[in-house]
Amino acid sequence: MSNEAFWLFKQLNLHLEQELKFQPREKGLSLIERTVENENTLCPRLRNAKVEDLWSLTSFFGFTTETFVLAVNILDRFLALMKVKPKHLSCIGVCCFQLASQVIEEECNIPSTHDVIRISQCKCTVSDLKRMEKIISEKLHFEFKATTALTFLHLYHTIVLCHTSERKEILNLDKLEAQLKACNCRLVFSKAKPSILALCLLTLEVQTLKSIELFEIVLRVQKHSKISDSDLLYWRELVSKCLADYSSPECCKPDHKKLVWIVSRRTAQNLQNSYCSVPELPTIPEVGCFNESESEDSCEDMSCGEESLSSSPSDLEGNFFFDLKPKSTWKALNCQS
Repeated sequence: MSNEAFWLFKQLNLHLEQELKFQPREKGLSLIERTVENENTLCPRLRNAKVEDLWSLTSFFGFTTETFVLAVNILDRFLALMKVKPKHLSCIGVCCFQLASQVIEEECNIPSTHDVIRISQCKCTVSDLKRMEKIISEKLHFEFKATTALTFLHLYHTIVLCHTSERKEILNLDKLEAQLKACNCRLVFSKAKPSILALCLLTLEVQTLKSIELFEIVLRVQKHSKISDSDLLYWRELVSKCLADYSSPECCKPDHKKLVWIVSRRTAQNLQNSYCSVPELPTIPEVGCFNESESEDSCEDMSCGEESLSSSPSDLEGNFFFDLKPKSTWKALNCQS
């Protein structure tokens, strides 16, 4: 075994030991699954819609898949611990997005809380988010950097490439990540062990490629991870059905092209220049700046609202879902500032 392979399996062992620690409580998730939808209780549909909103937010800001998956993990761990009313879900979702981005993204790329509120259309104030962030942090004991299915997906992918003689590009990591995001949008997959969910995605892709060599490597990974055939087959069937449903035209997916921001003049005055795209215009002198004494919009309670950032189907991305083009101007402008 090469030094690289030895190190990879050592990392795999480490994450296998830690994965249960960062998995949402199954009892809490099952309670949400059994909940009938009404205005006072959180049901699976509302949870799934909020995850799709998180996907839209991470796409809008050009953040990594790791940020999205971690935000979902933080959200589910909190929802599995606390009885949450639907009106608070919007505030909780934005807090999870902020916490995940602080862990994963570079500081110069992280938007202000005020700007995230406006982009997400979250009907709460900065002080509301700070209070909610404190609650989430305390309930999760400030443990945010978690072992997730994406952790295993990256490890499995690297291990396979390290042992195969096939072309490196044959196993498309972007495709696997997009499929994992689709699974994250279904509450049921939060009940699966992250190592099993990642291996399901990998085995389905290897099965599609019809490569005997890759299949044998995946079998060795399965044996090393101590994943039983029964567990793998059970979850692989669910994953396969999810991906088939998600790729169908009837399925509603996060529509990132719908993220067109129409604002009033008063709102526009409070925005950072990085959100405005006005090409070929001269620099405006700082004399006569906007009136910063204007107060923020506020709302008496934290309501999730009925409208979602991601409510209608979008175009497919290649053979595996849809266009997740990063907001490169956001990163460039913020790093320069």
